[in-house]
Amino acid sequence: MQISEPLLARILRYTIYVSAFMPLIIFSQFISPFHFGKVVVFRSIVELMVVGYLLLLWQDRSYRPKTNIIFWALLAFVAAFSVTTLASIQPYASFWGTLERMGGLWTFFHYFLFFIIATAVLRKQEHWETFLTCTIATAILSALYGFGQKTNISFFIGSGGRERIFGTIGNAALFAGYEIVNIFLALTLLLRPNNSQFKKIVYGTGVVLGSLAVTMTVVRGSLLGLGAGLLMFSLWYFLKTNSRKAKLVLLSLATVASLFVVILITPLKDASFIGNSKFLRRVTDTSFESFTAKTRFWAWQAGLKGWSESPRRILLGWGPENFNIPFSKYFNPKFFTGYGAETLFDRAHNMFVEVLVTMGLIGFITYVGIFFFSFRALRTIRHAQTDNYIYTIGLSSLIVAYAIHNAFIFDTSANLLVFFTILGFIAFLLMRGKDRDITASPQPVRINPALRFIVGSLLAITALVLIYRTNIIPSKANYASTRGIIAGWANDFSGAVVKFTEAMNYNVPGRYEIRHRFGQYLLEYSGAKQQTPEVESAVKLAIDEITKNRDENPADYLPLLYLSRLNINLGRGDAKSPYNDIALQHSLRALEISPTFIRTFYEIGQGYLNKKDYESAIKYFKQAAELNPEVGLSYWYWGIVEITRGNPDEGLRVINMALDRGYAPSESDYLNLAQQYVARKDYQALADIYERLVKLNPKNSEYYTSLAVAYANLGRVDDALAMARKAVTIDPSLLPSAQEFARELGREL
Repeated sequence: MQISEPLLARILRYTIYVSAFMPLIIFSQFISPFHFGKVVVFRSIVELMVVGYLLLLWQDRSYRPKTNIIFWALLAFVAAFSVTTLASIQPYASFWGTLERMGGLWTFFHYFLFFIIATAVLRKQEHWETFLTCTIATAILSALYGFGQKTNISFFIGSGGRERIFGTIGNAALFAGYEIVNIFLALTLLLRPNNSQFKKIVYGTGVVLGSLAVTMTVVRGSLLGLGAGLLMFSLWYFLKTNSRKAKLVLLSLATVASLFVVILITPLKDASFIGNSKFLRRVTDTSFESFTAKTRFWAWQAGLKGWSESPRRILLGWGPENFNIPFSKYFNPKFFTGYGAETLFDRAHNMFVEVLVTMGLIGFITYVGIFFFSFRALRTIRHAQTDNYIYTIGLSSLIVAYAIHNAFIFDTSANLLVFFTILGFIAFLLMRGKDRDITASPQPVRINPALRFIVGSLLAITALVLIYRTNIIPSKANYASTRGIIAGWANDFSGAVVKFTEAMNYNVPGRYEIRHRFGQYLLEYSGAKQQTPEVESAVKLAIDEITKNRDENPADYLPLLYLSRLNINLGRGDAKSPYNDIALQHSLRALEISPTFIRTFYEIGQGYLNKKDYESAIKYFKQAAELNPEVGLSYWYWGIVEITRGNPDEGLRVINMALDRGYAPSESDYLNLAQQYVARKDYQALADIYERLVKLNPKNSEYYTSLAVAYANLGRVDDALAMARKAVTIDPSLLPSAQEFARELGREL
């Protein structure tokens, strides 16, 4: 007998279908445009769905959550996530996550609730087919958006002939992981019997475009995962079906894999056709000696040192969203190669290491348990019905490919949504009966309609208030902060301060990053401008706000460095200013938290420079140089202070060490240094400096004139005249003086 579906169940079902398109959301005018919008929209949808689902349960108890090994595996991980959040070194960050990644326990709860509702409401094969088709269609659209990033069409954010596309996900590696899951899902559904022509086109398109998109990301770990998954799929499918097409695909993949291995282990790796192709050059660069590979290993080592620090950390970790804490505590100085170097990893770039370090053994075991019990479920499914083999083959290959990919990156919103979708589908396959649907007799609940209306209204109001407080207000704060950033770009200082102040006053999750954005803007502005009462007032406001970050995150060195630099700017020019002492208090405390972070030594050195305590400044710049002897910047600072304190010989010796290590001074740096060489009459060094300056600014006639003089003093007359002629070419008014210069050398210009 046909059982009618309650209206609420239909509404929830269509809402689930709509949620499949969440990965396409981009909030282009917000901080973290590719993650923030997706999460706040998804959380809002789930919070409304929860209201509908509770009312549905009140109407028909047959829609109770469906329990199975997938459900229990996820529940165990959620429990571990919750426990480690409570035990976290910074519980607020663990619960709310960061503005950039939008993770944390609160958001993760929503994925689990989504899983519960989806597995309870999507009861029929056709329900899941529609949902999965929407999921694959979304991946196709995201891939097409990524292809648009190879063009110069401004509609596509990130366009302009981008070398590595990132679709609507915002990061090439995350985009590759998202597409990988959809590729195997589409391939699995494509090879099922009895597909309509339309579905064959959608699924086939998903496989082809998804594979092309992953290739165009040029993410080596993702390509490895995709290749391994496809090899596993084609081998298993061939052994099961003895299909000629599967055999052909298997042989083709094996040939490609063999050729790749041959290239890696033979001189072919250095062939010109490899070197001339950016794609081939990148994918064949598997050396552990590459800087990118080294930074990954250094980050993992730092995290694992932090994890093994104590029994508490081994069991419970440092807390979700807190990988940056052990990373900073055991920071490898080799990360720092100069300003602009990537020195802060808030993720391990390996989900297994990430979970182990931040959630300890209880998190790691339950996380691995999700994969293990998914395989167990797929094995059970294979034995349940003879036509289930394609699901076992396809989804097992999907999990293997995704696990390999996750060994080199981390999960974010779009990736989690599609992965939970797959887990929900596996749970459905595990629970469905012989009629290919989940059968459940209605269990109606008799309730007073008025009471139902009142309770429903209260639930709806609660959900709307929650949405407003946790999604809409953070969105307003995020948007206000970007208005502040844009005002800063337009040199509207007052407007920038007003909008940043508005953003900070909302005092919502994400405030950590907003406060630091404000501090960063003021550091750039106040460092380049003369202090005025308006600027000083804004700097003091930033100090007050970032002090809150320091108090809320006592194990984090970053707020301390912001506070140190802001106070250094206030104390600049006054050796007796109390701001210099305050700056040193902050930077010395930051050094206690992260004893090997080189930038901290620079802040301490600058604080002592403000106080004109040159001995102490040199001490810390010298220690920075000792931590990583390959960084020229440390020697440059050290050498400049030596000169400032009246020790030019030592200063110039150290500065030459900086130049030997590749430090590239600015024009003003070179000009200041030139004055030292002029005083010493070191014309060879002077010539070296002006040779560098004419390369930096080839249209400055004064540089050529000075270089000509240096050459003349070195006896290099021909070179001196050549530089004089070059100066005249740039500035013809110099001709008379250049002719006189040539005559003094006994030549004619």
